Amino acid sequence: MPDAKTAEAESILVARDGAIATVTLNRPDRLNALDLKSWNGLAKIFGELSSDDSLRCVVIRGAGGKAFAAGADIQAFEKERADARAAKTYAQALQRALSAVAEGKHPVVALISGVCVGGGLELASVCDIRICGESSRFGVPVKKLGITMAYGELTALVSLVGSAAAREILLEGEVFGAERALALGLVNRVVPDGEVEKESYAAAKRIAEGAPLVARWHRKFIRRLADPKPLTQAEIDESYAAMDTEDYREGVRAFLAKKPPRFMGR
Repeated sequence: MPDAKTAEAESILVARDGAIATVTLNRPDRLNALDLKSWNGLAKIFGELSSDDSLRCVVIRGAGGKAFAAGADIQAFEKERADARAAKTYAQALQRALSAVAEGKHPVVALISGVCVGGGLELASVCDIRICGESSRFGVPVKKLGITMAYGELTALVSLVGSAAAREILLEGEVFGAERALALGLVNRVVPDGEVEKESYAAAKRIAEGAPLVARWHRKFIRRLADPKPLTQAEIDESYAAMDTEDYREGVRAFLAKKPPRFMGR
C-alpha cells in the first residue's frame, strides 16, 4: 500500500490506498504479540482514522504472514500485568482499543493469516468481517496462564459466538483450526492461504464502493440492537435518515440509469 507511515515506534504501520486504509500489527519477530504500547497505539490510530471522512474501509492485518496476532506479549506480563491493579490499567488500554475499532466510523475487515489467539482473537472479534486462510489457528488458551478475560473483553466474544461457544473456547482452552472457527462463527469465510489478502481487499473494495453513510449507520444500528433497552422514537426515526441524503438520490438515479453510483458521503 502507498503512503505508508509509522506509529508507536513502528509497532503499528498505517497505509492508505484511495478510500481504504491498512493497519498492520508490526512485530513479526514476536508473532505480532500485543503489549500495552500496541493497545494504546491502536486506540490512537483508529481514533485518527475515524476523523477522516474520506475513508470508507479499514483492513487490519499482521506483518510477516505467520500471525495476525499471537495474543498478549507474555514477556511483558511482569511489568504490565504484575498484579490486579496493573492488570486493570492494562485492561483499560485494551478496552479503549477494542472500542475504537468496534465503534469507529469505518467498517473494518480483519485479514487473518496464521495464528490468531488470545488478544489477537479479541481484536479480530470486534472487526466487521473476518477472513482467514485454511491453515489459520484460533483460540484463547488463558486457562494455561491462570488469567481471566475481563468483562469488557468477553463482551465482544460472547456477542459474536454466543455463550455456549464462548464457554467451549475458554474452558477447554484449545487452539483449533479454521474450519472449527467457521463453524463457531468466529470467522466469516475461509479461503486458501494464498488468497487471504486478495479476498480481504476484495471485501474492503466492495464495502468502499457502497454509500459510506449507509455503512456507518448499519454498523451503529447493529451495535445498538445488542443493547436490550427499547429503541427510542429518535432512534427509530434515524433509521430513515438515509432517505434525506444526496447519496440516496444518487443511488436511485444510477440504478434507473443502469450506471455505477458515485457516492460522495453526504
